[in-house]
Amino acid sequence: MKTAAAIVLFVCVALLADWHGAQTPAPTLSPTPEATLTPTPSPTAEAAALPSPTPTAVISVLPPLPSPTPLIDEADFIHFGDVIDVDVVGGFDHDWRGRLSPEGDLDGFQTFSDPIRGLCRSEGDVAGSITAVLSKTLREPTVVVRIVDRSGRAVVRMDGAVRTPTRFRLLRPARLRELVIAAGGLTDEASGEITIFRPANLSCVLANSPRDNAIHTINIKISELLAGKEAADPVILSGDLITVNKAVPIYVIGAVNNPRPIYSRAGMTLTRAIATAGGLAKGAVEQRVTVFRRENGDSKVVEADLEKIRTGASKDVELEAFDIIEVAFRGGANRKYPPAILAGDRNGQPGRELPLRIVD
Repeated sequence: MKTAAAIVLFVCVALLADWHGAQTPAPTLSPTPEATLTPTPSPTAEAAALPSPTPTAVISVLPPLPSPTPLIDEADFIHFGDVIDVDVVGGFDHDWRGRLSPEGDLDGFQTFSDPIRGLCRSEGDVAGSITAVLSKTLREPTVVVRIVDRSGRAVVRMDGAVRTPTRFRLLRPARLRELVIAAGGLTDEASGEITIFRPANLSCVLANSPRDNAIHTINIKISELLAGKEAADPVILSGDLITVNKAVPIYVIGAVNNPRPIYSRAGMTLTRAIATAGGLAKGAVEQRVTVFRRENGDSKVVEADLEKIRTGASKDVELEAFDIIEVAFRGGANRKYPPAILAGDRNGQPGRELPLRIVD
């Protein structure tokens, strides 16, 4: 009896101990806290804590990149002299073939509205205009426009100080340098400049540019062309007239090894001109050199002594355009009147048509 009471008492004490442990949380061992760096608040963080204003649109101030003006292939556009064919699919009543009128319209194409503009427009653009007109009387017309003959359009003429003056028919874009090479290159007569005369309405120039009725002249320096400057090598257009300007000649005759005209550009002197003509020939009298000059309609004679010029006793003579230099032969008489110079054209007979080359 005492043993049973002791067991009951032990169980009660154990239950009481468990209940007390559940009410009191057991202490926990925490690891040693690591040192952490607290960042100093930055102005940006402080600003972020402040209320932000209403966002506004940001406009970029960077300038746009320049876009090069696209050059069009003018061979694909309708020119004066082209034969244009208009085919309205499914019938023959509205088909047409012809050329442009002097105003640049399809000459004779029958419409009940404004004429159809064709000059400097593509085949597709003209077909669209015709479709818009025919849609008033036809149901969904299909129009096909083609350039069937380009041989009547204006050609490019290159003349002047080139070895082979030539006409060019352009079927693709071509630049000045290419055509100069195709004409055989420059001659010694070149003055240093090229002039391009561009008539009105004979070519289709840059895209998006106004096509006016003005005449333009472009001056090119040969030195810049040879240096490879892009501005000095423009695209040549149909109808352009290119002239490689000739220098003004100075004639050297008499007792020199190669009597000939010398094409002066600047600063030509008497001794330099004689050297260019091959120097003094056998039997030349260097003390008797005569320069015949034309000034204000009158003839002027300048006597020179090459020996004094060489020793510095006399100043070298500055030559002018169309001067005639004559070196006397030993025993020859002095000339009373200026000699007559017959200018020859080695490019062919006057009035002869230039050869034609196709650039395709």
